[in-house]
Amino acid sequence: MDQHKLRSHVFDKTGIKIDTDDPIFALVALNEAVLAETIERQLAMLDAATQALAAQACAAGGLPPLATPVTPKPVETRWFAPREWRLLAAAAIVSLACALLVLAGAALLWR
Repeated sequence: MDQHKLRSHVFDKTGIKIDTDDPIFALVALNEAVLAETIERQLAMLDAATQALAAQACAAGGLPPLATPVTPKPVETRWFAPREWRLLAAAAIVSLACALLVLAGAALLWR
């Protein structure tokens, strides 16, 4: 992650100057780490599904036999990891609180 490039991109888009020591860069690094973990998990699931499909195609005669036997790995079918469920729940709570705050403000200003 090039902080100076990201800093100039933020300034070009928003006109806001941020320093390279700004805590927002910690959030960017955290986002990159979570994205990398999710991509690794998705690639592992895709690889397992590809191997299972190749094994089925070889068994059906659609592909020549593979040089190394393929043992299909069980594919994990969970939508989200437990950590992601907690983040989704926190985001839902925050969005509901914001919606209630907006409605309360609208009700106060209506009168």
